[in-house]
Amino acid sequence: MKIINKKSEKSLIDQFIRDFKKDYLRKKKQNKRLSFVLTGGKSPIKLYRRLAQINIDWNIIDLFWGDERYVSHQSRNSNFKLAFNEFIKKIEIDKKNIFPIKTNKSISKCSADYSKEIKKYFKYKKINFDCCLLGMGEDGHIASIFPNTKNLYSKFITKPVTRRDFKRITLSLNVINNSKKILLWLNNKSKSEIYFKIKKEGIKIPVNNLNKKKTIIYKIH
Repeated sequence: MKIINKKSEKSLIDQFIRDFKKDYLRKKKQNKRLSFVLTGGKSPIKLYRRLAQINIDWNIIDLFWGDERYVSHQSRNSNFKLAFNEFIKKIEIDKKNIFPIKTNKSISKCSADYSKEIKKYFKYKKINFDCCLLGMGEDGHIASIFPNTKNLYSKFITKPVTRRDFKRITLSLNVINNSKKILLWLNNKSKSEIYFKIKKEGIKIPVNNLNKKKTIIYKIH
């Protein structure tokens, strides 16, 4: 596990951008595409705004989502809408390179469709996204994998989740852990303190089950 400590969110974002550009340039040199899983919530807003400013060819990058609330993409609670407004609409990227989790059918059908779309993207071989960006809730949840989630290690690709606030669709822990890089974004001191308390006490909640060899933690100290 690699930990990147910075004193401010601006410094943390600058470091993330430098690292992201390295991944991008490596893929470009190899004449390959880069698959990038986006996160929801408010924590990545400033990061998304900064990503929108960098001068790269976004058309060699494919955008996916780690989870989505089962609401319209026009809803203020939509992870897609947040990423679109703060980031995607500001860059030049073809629609075919954007893979949102659709919410226009039954939740089980939407989840199944996204699983099929991901399998097709990876040509029905191993699913391993290049970069998977994650936030963390104060309860230690990642994507929409919450504490006490049953069948945490089951082999599904995506799964419907029922919560008090919203129904959701999430990538599985296995898919997240198969990513080449897992980027855990802890952009305030409070979340950093929560994470390291969880880690120290060995509490069995989702964030503690990330693949440690692949995880890079971006945190403020």
